[in-house]
Amino acid sequence: SEFLLLALADTWQLQLLHFWLLLGIYLAALLGNGLISTAVACDHRLHTPMYFFLLNLALLDLGCISTTLPKAMANALWDTRHISYAGCAAQVFFLLFLFSAETFLLTIMSYDRYVAICKPLHYGTLLGSRACATMAAAAWATGVLYSLMHTVNTFSIPLCQGNVVNQFFCEMAQVLKLSCSESDYLIEAVLYSVVPPTMNPLIYSMRNQELKDAVKKMIAWTHFSRGK
Repeated sequence: SEFLLLALADTWQLQLLHFWLLLGIYLAALLGNGLISTAVACDHRLHTPMYFFLLNLALLDLGCISTTLPKAMANALWDTRHISYAGCAAQVFFLLFLFSAETFLLTIMSYDRYVAICKPLHYGTLLGSRACATMAAAAWATGVLYSLMHTVNTFSIPLCQGNVVNQFFCEMAQVLKLSCSESDYLIEAVLYSVVPPTMNPLIYSMRNQELKDAVKKMIAWTHFSRGK
């Protein structure tokens, strides 16, 4: 009825240190992706296909890191390792959904740049608002279907290796490791679940001058509104 997740440390002091570290990473990801989402939504100059896809990427990153870190922080703070069966299945589903949707979205973003560079005269036709919305919706929907299929298959396999998940969150490879078949990897899972949502705002967005200007304008407007 429940699983035991990997403990981040052996002592309470180290658990508390890990809590603050994860909290800092989580807040950085929320701030970066939140600023991007707000800037793109509020600045009409950023209402273009490229920034529309960046907005979708930021939302996927927010969902991804919110799937794993809050539970890990709660477990570190309360010195526990437990996660319910339903909670574990939900983490597996949302991680697969968000990562697969992000993969499809990055492919679409590559196509967007290809059209902008190689076929600039046809850009407005090939990447109109309806086409962009359709492609983004397809990425999200495909992610849901892909994740649903793998999650159902994963949790339909009998588990015969106990209930200890060798990771601080539930992911498909570690759950399959508890079945009668073999499957293993650990460090890679941490890197792909925590690092991209935190670094993507810098890699894909914050180096863009138009987006920087929009964020600065939004922050300046916020300070001006508070000063009234």
